[in-house]
This record gives sequence, C-alpha cells and structure tokens, in this order.
Amino acid sequence: MKRRTRRIIIIAVVAALAIAAILYFAVFKNRQDKLIVYNWYDYIDESVIEQFEEETGIKVNYVNFTTVEEMYTQMTAGNNSYDIVVPSDYIVERLIKEDKLAALDYEKLPNAKANILDTMWAYSYDNGNKYSVPYMWGTMGILYNTEKVNGEITSWSSLFDPQYKNGVFMLDSIRDMMGVMLKYQGYSLNDFSDEALSKVSDLLIEQKNNGIVAGYMVDEVKDKMIAGEGAMAVMWSGDAMYAIMENDKLAYVVPEEGSNVWVDAMCVPKDSKHYDWALKFIDFMCRPDIAKKNYEYIYYASPIKQVVAELPAEEAENVAVNPNEEILAKCETFTDMMDKMEQLNKYWMKIRN
Repeated sequence: MKRRTRRIIIIAVVAALAIAAILYFAVFKNRQDKLIVYNWYDYIDESVIEQFEEETGIKVNYVNFTTVEEMYTQMTAGNNSYDIVVPSDYIVERLIKEDKLAALDYEKLPNAKANILDTMWAYSYDNGNKYSVPYMWGTMGILYNTEKVNGEITSWSSLFDPQYKNGVFMLDSIRDMMGVMLKYQGYSLNDFSDEALSKVSDLLIEQKNNGIVAGYMVDEVKDKMIAGEGAMAVMWSGDAMYAIMENDKLAYVVPEEGSNVWVDAMCVPKDSKHYDWALKFIDFMCRPDIAKKNYEYIYYASPIKQVVAELPAEEAENVAVNPNEEILAKCETFTDMMDKMEQLNKYWMKIRN
C-alpha cells in the first residue's frame, strides 16, 4: 500500500513537472516570439504598433510604466525581457555608465540618421546618440485655468499663492518636482547641496501645510484640469497640450525663472533577445509619416525634422509643442545623480509624508 502510494505520488509529481515544463516553454516561446517594448503609459498611438506588426510581421508586447524611476527599478531588478526601453535623458546617462545599453548600429537606422533634428545629437547625456535615439522632447511648466486664476501666470511663485488654496496639483515625480523648485529658488536644477534641498523642502512642506496642494499626481491630473477641478498644475508640455486641446480655457507657460528641458529616448538593453527587431522598431518610429501620426496623438515635441517643418502655424507658435530659443535658454537638462538619491529621498519623504 505504501509502495503503491509512493509510486502514485512520484507519477503525480513527474506529471506536474511535465505540465509545468510545457507551460514554461509555451510562455518562454511566446515571449521569445515578441518584441517587448517598455514605454511610458499613454505615450504612443497604438495604431502605430499595429502598423509595425502588419509591415514587418513582428509581434509587439507593449508594456507600460508611469515614472522613469519605476522603469529603472524594473529594468535593473534582473528582468531581462525588455527589448526596447524609453527612459528620460538622465536615466539614459545612468544606464550608459552602468553598461546596461547596447550600442546602436546606425547602418540599420537610416531614418534616424536622416531625420533627427540636428540639435538632438549634442545633448551630454549621450553625446552623438551612440546608445539612444530621441523619441519625444519638451519642457516642464504650469498648466493653468484662465478662468480660475487672477491674471496671466508667469512665475513658479503662483504655486504658493494662498488664493489658490486646494487648487494646485503638484507632480508626483521626485526628480522633476525637486528640480523645477530648485530652479525657482535660483539654483541649478542639478544642485543637490543640503542648503538648496533644505530650502526647497521647507518651501514645499509649507505649501502643503497651508492647504494649497490639491494632490501629488501624474497621469490623472490631465483629466482633472480638463474637468476644471484645479486652478493650475505642474505638468509636462505634451500633457499640457493634450489638456488644452480638450479645454480651451487652459493655458501653458514655462515660468520666467526657467525650467527643465528633457528628452525621452529609445534604447536597446544590452541583454535584449531581439536586437535587430529592436532597431527595426526604432527606425520605424523615426519615419516621418509614423512620427507625425505619433505626434498628433501625444502632442509632445517631435525630434523629427519633417514633422517640425510641417507644423501648422498655430502649433509652430505654441511653446507647449515647439519651445522657442528664448525659453530653451532658461532651461536645463537633468544630469544623473544616482549617488545623491539617498540624500534626495530623505527630503522627498519629508515633503510627501
């Protein structure tokens, strides 16, 4: 009886292992047969993915993140499944330092070589774009409801005005929020001195204690501003443009003290299983017709020459989608400061708790 029971158990275990193996290889094969793209939430026209699949026969698994810190954590936590990631500039810089990205073969990227704006090749986070191709770029500023504010908004100081109590949405992104507040206080947005961070931290804590903050949010704030639920919000330019398209009472400004100019870029992780497929996708995204379709859905500034050249006059003059030289002169790009993150987190926890 015992021997028979043992035999049955062994058979059951072997059968279970066999089923698990079949399922594993089925899932693994399914993963291997798809290009896995890891990008920001709501940051692509999904018809573009369908068109890529139809034209190339390559299937795409499109995965989302909501903050670049989340993306970095997932990518570096031992998950080797991503074929393309779309980090912000300073995370690209960090990933290059950590040897996490594959060098790009531009002979397989003819659209990128020919169509990327000349100004996009010189940023220090990846000088010459050896490891990244610009996807979208823009600024950070204030989206405000012209019917809920007292006059034109020109300064970050408006975020702290008591007349807008419970009417200001702040951005729930540690580097972005602290960076622009440093700029407001006259520092570089890359200044991580205790003097600078302490001053900004005290300012944001006081703003919250005074009841001015309606919440720290990311994607959901667009809908709240469209619905007229706030007087103003700190927002990325493309999200601001989307909101303005939905509600003509909204306006966007890069404050006079200056702000952040950023680039989100397409990169191939060094351990990608589909390097050539990844390059096909990146180059497809740099094709003018595809880039235009994507721009018209996202409304962030495009790095593609032809898209910029063909902007309607109204959009070409709109600083939310086409910031001019005067605005850019007041802005800075972020640099990687991974070695300072513990210090930054200490201040951020005080603000958010």
